[in-house]
Amino acid sequence: MGSNDIDRISYFSDSVINEFAPPERFTFPFYYEPHPLTKIAAAALQRFLETQTDIDHNFGLTADMEGYIVGKMFGVLVVRDREGKLGYLSAFSGKLAGTNDHPNFVPPVFDMLVESSFFLQGQDIIDTINDEVENILGNENYNQLKTDLAQLSTQSELELADFKKQLKVNKETRKQIRDEQMNSLDVEQYAVIEADLAKQSHYDRHRLRVLKEKWKLCLDDIRSKLAPLEARIEFLKNDRKERSAALQVQLFQQYAFLNKAGKSKSLYDIFSPTVFGVPPAGAGECATPKLLQFAFAHGYEPIAMAEFWWGASPKSDIRKHKQFYPACTGKCKPILAHMLEGLPVDENPMLLPAGDSVKLEIVFEDEHLLVVNKPAGLRSVPGVDIHESVYSRLVALLVNVEPLLVHRLDMGTSGLLVVAKSAAVHKHIQRQFLNHTIRKRYTALLSKIIGPGEGEIDLPLTADLFNRPRQLVCFTTGKKSVTRYKVIERKGGVTKVHFWPLTGRTHQLRMHSAHELGLNAPIVGDDLYGTAAERMYLHAAYLEFVHPKTKERLCFEVKEDF
Repeated sequence: MGSNDIDRISYFSDSVINEFAPPERFTFPFYYEPHPLTKIAAAALQRFLETQTDIDHNFGLTADMEGYIVGKMFGVLVVRDREGKLGYLSAFSGKLAGTNDHPNFVPPVFDMLVESSFFLQGQDIIDTINDEVENILGNENYNQLKTDLAQLSTQSELELADFKKQLKVNKETRKQIRDEQMNSLDVEQYAVIEADLAKQSHYDRHRLRVLKEKWKLCLDDIRSKLAPLEARIEFLKNDRKERSAALQVQLFQQYAFLNKAGKSKSLYDIFSPTVFGVPPAGAGECATPKLLQFAFAHGYEPIAMAEFWWGASPKSDIRKHKQFYPACTGKCKPILAHMLEGLPVDENPMLLPAGDSVKLEIVFEDEHLLVVNKPAGLRSVPGVDIHESVYSRLVALLVNVEPLLVHRLDMGTSGLLVVAKSAAVHKHIQRQFLNHTIRKRYTALLSKIIGPGEGEIDLPLTADLFNRPRQLVCFTTGKKSVTRYKVIERKGGVTKVHFWPLTGRTHQLRMHSAHELGLNAPIVGDDLYGTAAERMYLHAAYLEFVHPKTKERLCFEVKEDF
């Protein structure tokens, strides 16, 4: 393909078009099964990536390649052109081989790296400011003055502290003389002694003032030499901050996104009403917004999309080579809400009601609490967009009782949940969870055969703020997360394991299963960290705790149905 915009579309063969009918509605970008046409387009793009030699980018797929390893998210968009022909567009997220525009892919929404652009000109000014700041900070005279000031400040503090200690000793000595002489001398004799002691006191105070003034003059002399340099640094930093902020706002305004109706909206306007307030770093650089922008700008009708990961997995996140993933929520969701306006889009399957076929089984109930067996596909508590949940079903079932869920299970996880019928019972059982006296065991089906028969996984987790509800492994800010596991069965390319979570972090078992530093085997059906299936094969099979009222130790077990 050439570098002209018209050449950035690839067309399907007649045999492909005859075999696979386009979908009636556009893909819901945040939860989808790739349409056959997007799979064909993605396979063609992957063949190109495997055989091309022009893009010098280290994806981490070959051991001998130099440079920092950076895997990439790639996207394909099936479109219908102005003549009604079906084809597809390709894109990558961010930069590829140090640039953001390659002839085989759609261009960026705004190319900040084009020569003589306002962004590069503004960045050059900021770089010049950075250079001047660095020159001052590296100046020998400046650093000697800083060193002298620090050393002399310390020396003055020590000398003054020692002198004050001596003055305190002198004061105590004078007090002792007064006490001794008061009763042994007559009034006139004592008055002479007292006058002399008063002179000594005044002299001590005078000497302290002189010492303080000496050090003040010395330190002020150094500070006066430092002041213009410090003032220049402060001015440069403020100037840099203001220029950076203005450049960022100008940049946000240049990122203008189209929708089906041709309505344009800037990145700044898109994110101003969100919780972020301003666009997060990299917003607008992801594959799907770039693909839709190109399609709308050239009169193409978007039909379906898909994104896949290409390269080694990052250390913090879970990304598997060639695997399809949804668009990110933090950066892309606000943008795509605008871009997909007016376009028929698939329903979010996560918002579809569970239905009567998804039964909630009550395993135990007394006047204080319930234990239920939550089915996969039912939320624990109501969400923003869907009400049906364990909570809503219990509200409808219980009479004059407010169900209080002590803990939760992910929507895709089945198994045992304990529900309190009063605040006191809820508090008592919650304390058992916090004190780790509750015993829990999960059963999971992992997507491949794993080697070790048992062990412990210790990977700290933190929330992915720009892609909720996904979690990340982070050894600096992550919270301690520990899971014990034991293999139960290996067959048919999958492994059944028991999990004992020793901590209770969000998505802990799912992350510890899928991450390459964990078991490196996503749970079967895990749509976030693996591949979607008819359900997620994770089941809370065993639960043991102390009854808040009877003090009896209750044990419950519901075997998995897989």
